[in-house]
Parts: sequence; C-alpha cells; structure tokens
Amino acid sequence: MTEQTTIQQESPAALSPITRWWNELSARPGDRARLRRCHTPLEVAFEPSYHRLVTYLGGMTAVNPERVAVIAGVLAHVKEHDPSAPFAVQMARVPEGTGKARVSGLRFRRLLQVPDSAGLFEPGIRTVALLGGRANVDDLGRSILWWNEKTKKTWAFQYYTNAPADTE
Repeated sequence: MTEQTTIQQESPAALSPITRWWNELSARPGDRARLRRCHTPLEVAFEPSYHRLVTYLGGMTAVNPERVAVIAGVLAHVKEHDPSAPFAVQMARVPEGTGKARVSGLRFRRLLQVPDSAGLFEPGIRTVALLGGRANVDDLGRSILWWNEKTKKTWAFQYYTNAPADTE
C-alpha cells in the first residue's frame, strides 16, 4: 500500500484551499479514516474535517455545502497528490503493458452524464480507486466544486485528447 504523500514543495500560503486541506487531512489519519467510512455526503457533513474544508473555502463565493461534502468524501480516498496533469488526463493515461486507459471510455462517459456534483460521490471514489489512489487533488476538488457543462466539456477535451485511439 502506498503511503500518503503530503505536498511539501510549496509553501502553505501558495497552496489552494483544497490542496491545503487535503495536505492537513493526510497528516490526520483518524480524520481521513472517518471520512473514508462515510457512505453519503450527509454522513461526511457530520465530520469535523468536512467543516474545516468549508471554512477554508469560505472566501469563495457561492460555496454549496453539499458539493463540499462530496469533495471531502472523494478526496479522503486520494492517497497521493499527483499534480503532473489534470484529473481527466490522469483518467486517460495508459498503464504500461495494457494499451487501455485507466478509466474506460464507457465509465468516463457515465461520469460526464452525472447531472450534479452530489451524484459524483460514489463514482468519484471508484475513479480514484482505478487511479490507484493517485490524483490531482486541486483539479479534482475544483471540478467537483464547479461541476457544470463547462467542466464536463473541459474533462471531455482533456480525456479524449490523451486517451488511446481505440477508447470505447
């Protein structure tokens, strides 16, 4: 099992609120474990670590508490922050020797069909698992926070530009 990787190359002031929160969560294994055991965004809302994220995001306008609960629940499953590429590009990457994207085209299209961010809770957790627990924390968190048609188009462009040609 991969150890959690905290972000240490940037100063705390330079980190986004989402990344800073995830970095602190990684240093608190008990809080992370409690979030991982949550089965719904409502259960996440009962955890103190969720309320820390709400506080961190408080400076942003129109923060939807349910979306923040989805962010906290999904990001609790990320074991290692990988800022090397946007989340959609990470889904399209091909593991060595397979020739297929980590997230299939069919599964990716199903993600894009989710109408609102509340519906991303379980599929988001499954997708993070398919990526081996490695994800771009900030990009994934912002995508959930601002889940709309523009985000879906951005993901589609990033995924299909980087996915193998035979992605179904």
